[in-house]
Amino acid sequence: MAFLVAFHWGWLAGAFAIGLAMGWIAVVHRAPAVSGWLTWLLGAIAAALVATAVACWVPGRPGYWLELLLILFVPYLVGCAIGSWLRALVVTRSMRRRSAA
Repeated sequence: MAFLVAFHWGWLAGAFAIGLAMGWIAVVHRAPAVSGWLTWLLGAIAAALVATAVACWVPGRPGYWLELLLILFVPYLVGCAIGSWLRALVVTRSMRRRSAA
């Protein structure tokens, strides 16, 4: 994993930047929530993928791609969370200004 971070740092920064942009432009959508069983299923799939990568069960190039997928997914999710938080901060601040005026 350290090799992936050292070699693909530009791609990691790009994944973070794309996540930041996606979090910023994501529109709040009032839709039904994801069901509990689907949340557990997605969590189980993610845990299985991480366990597979940590145990090195997938050899060769496909294993490398799996590890790269997982390591690029983390900065993307962090960027999405930060972008959404910044957008919410800006929107609430502008709403306070409108109500004060």
